[in-house]
Amino acid sequence: MTTPSRPVIVVEDDPFTRIIQVVLDPEVAPARIAAFADFFAHDLPDFTGWLTALRQRLGTLHPAHVRLVASQEELTAALPTADAVVVEGLTVGAAELAHAPILKAVQKFGSVTANIDTAACAARGIRVLTLRRRANIACAEHALGLMLALARKISETDGLISIARLKAAGYSPKPFDRAHTANSNWARIAGIRMLANARLGILGFGEIGRELALRAAACGMRIVYTQRRQLAAEDEARYGASYVPLGALLGGSDYVSLNLPGNATTRGIIGRRELELMKPGAILVNVSRAELVDRSALTEALCSGRLGGYATDTPYEEPGRDDDPLPAFRNVIITPHIAAQPRFNALDDFEELLLNLDQALR
Repeated sequence: MTTPSRPVIVVEDDPFTRIIQVVLDPEVAPARIAAFADFFAHDLPDFTGWLTALRQRLGTLHPAHVRLVASQEELTAALPTADAVVVEGLTVGAAELAHAPILKAVQKFGSVTANIDTAACAARGIRVLTLRRRANIACAEHALGLMLALARKISETDGLISIARLKAAGYSPKPFDRAHTANSNWARIAGIRMLANARLGILGFGEIGRELALRAAACGMRIVYTQRRQLAAEDEARYGASYVPLGALLGGSDYVSLNLPGNATTRGIIGRRELELMKPGAILVNVSRAELVDRSALTEALCSGRLGGYATDTPYEEPGRDDDPLPAFRNVIITPHIAAQPRFNALDDFEELLLNLDQALR
């Protein structure tokens, strides 16, 4: 039975938002606490100490009853006793608020509030809180780093500092005539590119896509994007981005970045047809989920040389296979799902979220 003195926090269920339950709810299963301690251990050996310190800073919010909900229906059913709601993708509109007589705050697990009726919340005196997630910033940095690594051939040429090593890698190094010229690129590495003045097409202009746009603009890239809904003109101006249909984005971009959630609607969104539409020699970067790109079509595009390079943060299997053919391509980079790291991004995100929510409930 719910204890009246404890606030009720309704949280959209997600592998990350479950940490709210671990921090706030004394009735959380010990196995979940142990799993999160293991999840953070490589960056935070003393997870128990972190929990204790954060709980001591929370006045109104701890301890609390945390109810995890996985659907719009479950959210609506939990609202009558909710003091606060934390959502990422679920909708909080006038219809939902009608079921929430004591709701004081809606926390978006992110910064884009398209799924929250902020006017309806304001009319009820319900605070709407946002969070610019550090993990999203890290993913954007990773995407930019992967683009740079392929453009500058950093992964291809790493450690190739001798004539013998360069020749073994298939290059034809030869110093220049220093009596007349400089010796830059005596290794004779062809095809090195720049980001400046290149066109970046962002498929999925959510929070990670927008963080990437800010950083790519600083590199002098020309940015286009596509998604289900075009942004307002003032938002496009803020990110220096222009909306184009998918075909135009693929056909006119030097770099294409995938920033979409992995689900049934996005699986295989880049297949043979889309890869054929891409500008010859373009580079494809994927910090979302591997299954967004059809595996056989990707391999064909790399073998044909039409695709200039592919970089991703997730292999098709996790952990990946030693016999995966993709790493054998010189113009492919695969990292082992590290884009959102370090773990302190998540720890700091939830510390900020919970402290702000605590203040909102006082």
